[in-house]
Amino acid sequence: MSDTRWKGRDDAAESGDTRRLHQIVRTESTGYGTGDAVLLGFASDAGVRRNHGRPGAAKGPDAIRRMLANLPAHDLERFWDAGDVTCEGDALEEAQHTQGRKVAAALGAGARPVTLGGGHEVAWSSFQGLAAHLEEEGGAPPRILIVNLDAHFDLRSSRPGSSGTPFDQILEYGRDHGLPVRYACLGVSRLGNTKGLYDHARALGVFYVEDTDMQERHLSERLQQLDALLAEADLVYLTIDLDVLPAGVAPGVSAPAAFGVPMSVVEACVLAVKRSGKLRLADIAEMNPDHDIDQHTARAAARLVWHLLRP
Repeated sequence: MSDTRWKGRDDAAESGDTRRLHQIVRTESTGYGTGDAVLLGFASDAGVRRNHGRPGAAKGPDAIRRMLANLPAHDLERFWDAGDVTCEGDALEEAQHTQGRKVAAALGAGARPVTLGGGHEVAWSSFQGLAAHLEEEGGAPPRILIVNLDAHFDLRSSRPGSSGTPFDQILEYGRDHGLPVRYACLGVSRLGNTKGLYDHARALGVFYVEDTDMQERHLSERLQQLDALLAEADLVYLTIDLDVLPAGVAPGVSAPAAFGVPMSVVEACVLAVKRSGKLRLADIAEMNPDHDIDQHTARAAARLVWHLLRP
């Protein structure tokens, strides 16, 4: 583990609780247990390359860690950084399978995994881990809600998989394995998805809200809809594609948004999912430091991850 990833300010000479995240992180792949937050990195550009996007997201996990390191701990006592799975070349399916096993192990220990991407192909690996964990648990299949904050449906049906296919892969898996999965995509851009993708989403029963209806003036209505979706689910997988944010907030992504959803709205949705008590795993995707400006995107990502790490 690189020492530069978890370094920051030391305010021990000041009064009160001055702890920062770099002072409470445990850089180990084991030892966590029930309720512990665990970071899992997925360093991959393969899915973005396959989807003809701008590569660079493989460097995303470290960029987010560096921005997290100096944030104050507040009521978080400890968390784990279990390191990265790195996709070598185009070996995406192998990397996703390996990452899925790490997610399943964290869930099996009762921990709260938060994965740092990488392209949004991370979603297929996260879901593989959840599915493997549920199979090991046994019992009746739970009703799964996927909440994706994203400018894109990522429902492409072409194969092999890419950063544009994960939710089509997930829904296909659910149909084939008798696993009830509801997919909600919040922040969809009409300019970022073809009519064919809209038609495909409707055929699959996807709940979606466009970015134009995800502004601050819409927040109360959106939270009511989100609460209704959460009430019908047994567990939730939350995934955040940073390209849902406006380009001025998140320039460091594969496909920056000319319009986007305000950070305040995205954060409110994330906190609503947390309050439900049903969140089992989360990930954040498309952090691309090669195209970031003054670390704007890394700061936004770190703020969202900070909320997810807290109990």
